Amino acid sequence: MKHILFVILLFCFASPAVIAQNKAGKTDTTKHEKLYTCPMHPDYVAHQPGKCPKCGMDLKLSSKEQMKLEQSKSYHCPVHLDVVSHDPGKCPQCGRKMVNTSSKEQMKAEVGKVYTCPMHPDVALDKEGKCPKCGKDLVEKKTN
Repeated sequence: MKHILFVILLFCFASPAVIAQNKAGKTDTTKHEKLYTCPMHPDYVAHQPGKCPKCGMDLKLSSKEQMKLEQSKSYHCPVHLDVVSHDPGKCPQCGRKMVNTSSKEQMKAEVGKVYTCPMHPDVALDKEGKCPKCGKDLVEKKTN
């Protein structure tokens, strides 16, 4: 009886830890279902490709699904944020590995930038430009 109780308690305490480890490791445990719609009848929604029962046209991915697909397939250079590609590979400007980042993550990176003057480190602005004291170009401050 004690052994059975011990096994039950062990299971109750161990299973949340395993679930938490999977989530911390960013393992996607949810199933993403694609939705298809008719171009002529957007109110008709299906869970698999096929033909529209109203007009017979081929069903296409819904606009929301197309947007998700485009976002998940865009790769950016970590140094040159203006370099974007639909294929993973290397940045043509610096040769670094392209990373898959969403536009939201890219905006966060842009907001966190600080530009300083090489001659006046006390000057710190959130955008590129000229130093108000000496007129030199501001450079991006590197974070360690």
